[in-house]
Amino acid sequence: MKKKNGAERHEGHGRRKAIPGVSLSQVTGKITHPQSSVYHDVSLFTEQDIYLYKEGSHFRLYDKLGSHIMTRHGVLGTYFAVMAPNAHRVYVMGDFSGWNKHSHPLAARWDGSGIWEGFIPGVGKGAVYKFFIESSQNGYRVDKRDPFAFYCEVPPRSGSIVWDTDYVWKDGAWMTERHKHNNLHSPLAVYELHFGSWRRKTEEGGRSLTYREMADELIAYVKQTGFTHVEFMPLMAFPFEGSWGYQTVGYFAPTSRYGTPQDLMYLIDRLHQNEIGVIFDWVPSHFPSDEYGLAYFDGTHLFEHDDPRKGFHPDWSSYVYNYGRRETKNFLISSALFWFDKYHIDGIRVDAVASMIYLDYSRKDGEWIPNEFGGRENLEAIEFLKRLNAVVYTNYPDVQMMAEESTAWPMVSRPTSAGGLGFGMKWNMGWMHDTLEYFKKDPVHRKYHHNDLTFSMIYAFTENFMLSLSHDEVVHGKGSLLRKMPGDDWQKYANLRALYSYMYGHPGKKLLFMGDEIAQWDEWNHDGSIDWHLLQYGPHRGMQRLVQDLNRVYRAEPALYINDFQQDGFEWIDCNDGHNSVLSFLRKGRNPGETIVVVCNFTPVIRYDYKVGVPQGGFWKEIFNSDAREYGGSGAGNCGGTHAWDTGWHGRPACLSLTLPPLGVLFLKKA
Repeated sequence: MKKKNGAERHEGHGRRKAIPGVSLSQVTGKITHPQSSVYHDVSLFTEQDIYLYKEGSHFRLYDKLGSHIMTRHGVLGTYFAVMAPNAHRVYVMGDFSGWNKHSHPLAARWDGSGIWEGFIPGVGKGAVYKFFIESSQNGYRVDKRDPFAFYCEVPPRSGSIVWDTDYVWKDGAWMTERHKHNNLHSPLAVYELHFGSWRRKTEEGGRSLTYREMADELIAYVKQTGFTHVEFMPLMAFPFEGSWGYQTVGYFAPTSRYGTPQDLMYLIDRLHQNEIGVIFDWVPSHFPSDEYGLAYFDGTHLFEHDDPRKGFHPDWSSYVYNYGRRETKNFLISSALFWFDKYHIDGIRVDAVASMIYLDYSRKDGEWIPNEFGGRENLEAIEFLKRLNAVVYTNYPDVQMMAEESTAWPMVSRPTSAGGLGFGMKWNMGWMHDTLEYFKKDPVHRKYHHNDLTFSMIYAFTENFMLSLSHDEVVHGKGSLLRKMPGDDWQKYANLRALYSYMYGHPGKKLLFMGDEIAQWDEWNHDGSIDWHLLQYGPHRGMQRLVQDLNRVYRAEPALYINDFQQDGFEWIDCNDGHNSVLSFLRKGRNPGETIVVVCNFTPVIRYDYKVGVPQGGFWKEIFNSDAREYGGSGAGNCGGTHAWDTGWHGRPACLSLTLPPLGVLFLKKA
């Protein structure tokens, strides 16, 4: 859940020094408005562009709309274009014109597309601007930022900035091979982070790191801890810090709080050079009501529904997109492709999918409008998501689209050709909820809630699931994961180690939120930083070491990831020992020699001579033990492994007699 959009004051623009203009004697060409130096004989749109645009299938609009630096009539300047079909007049104003609202008018295209365009000589990179729109409806007039701007001012200022996306990439090796890192049969261990609060410069007033500073510090840390990918909470331009980026106003501009677009490209480039994938959070479900943004853009509800029962979201006090409009489809799908195209990202996590596909999401009776068949499904949003995923995977087959979808909607991660929504993966919110509910309970009561853990395997292969312990679980008074754990301090750490270890044994890709890997005591605060000072204490260093070793074992053992989404990658050994709160199961790879035995003891009692049936005899090596002393555990275990008896058990030909550590998880593999 995201914080609501804040009501904040946006400062006016200062009078920046104007970029020198070009006198009329220096250029040739048609000038529609001699006083304005705006040329209307220049366009980036072809007939094919307009055809696709009107059809609602132009998904590279960032190459056409917005501001683009170019040379025309032998003069360097900037071409501006904006869609405002219900405008009466549209102007560009900026620091180059002293913020004169009427000096630089754009012209409406003759083809009825609703696109306004014009070329202004002498306006170059770094110029700050907005569009001034006079609507044909009710005399409405408004200053708007450019929806397609590549760069913008640092809030609370709200101007767009003329910029480019030029960058010399050096991640060719990653881009050529990334299908090996991003596919469904590869290990994905994702480190989710909020950019502004991951680490701060305490010696400089507690400021956040810049994109370029993050490159050095984050890469070293991710390599140390062994995650395969990082996921950034939204970095698209947003006005209100407390929204964590989920109230987006700039769908083609990274937030300028941490640097320029090229600085972010540099960060992604460096991550790729170090074989670390990059996932972006992206919010096509709602947008804030800031006047300078998308809301009531041209004096009409261009992007949102006009009826608040469909167009306003009560949870976030924001507007809901009208997914049936061509402007919305063109805009949002262009935005998704933009980040793959210009920023080389490897995946998108689509936020709040449930709020898109249900018309009655968070609404009471009478507060929503049924679809044409009388149902609660948002048919236009469903078709939009299918189109979005189909277009992304057609253009970038080696990336991943991931859904944060919190209901039992079927086939979220199944192909559109089979009737699915077309995502590559879905966050397993059910597993997260049930598992945390189980772990919150005192171990003495867990035997009565054994099904909270076993239930996940009933539906585990109905979707391509990612197991997520995300930021949403450690905010709004929920407390940190460590504080959720029962018992004294030792038991809290042991429970958390067991939780992570069980998660890495369970089928599904993995995601941890920053701070979880060091067992942070306090819940996440976006105004602060991770409590890195905790690493001076042994239990916190031990937790970090545990996560590091889990990632190492996970990436080294194909059985733990290669068949995450196939039933034949998992087999229960014993799911019925609720009395002892013990689970045991097999994770299987593509050949018998890869099989991993996972045994979990969720009580603080050491269990001696605990028998577990295994597929074959011989020596089984203990490749991981969450109770190891280096993690802060008691050191109980099996001295590195044990020989299987040639005695049938659990319906299998051989049997291990194990010492199960307290609140511990074991991984064993046939030597």
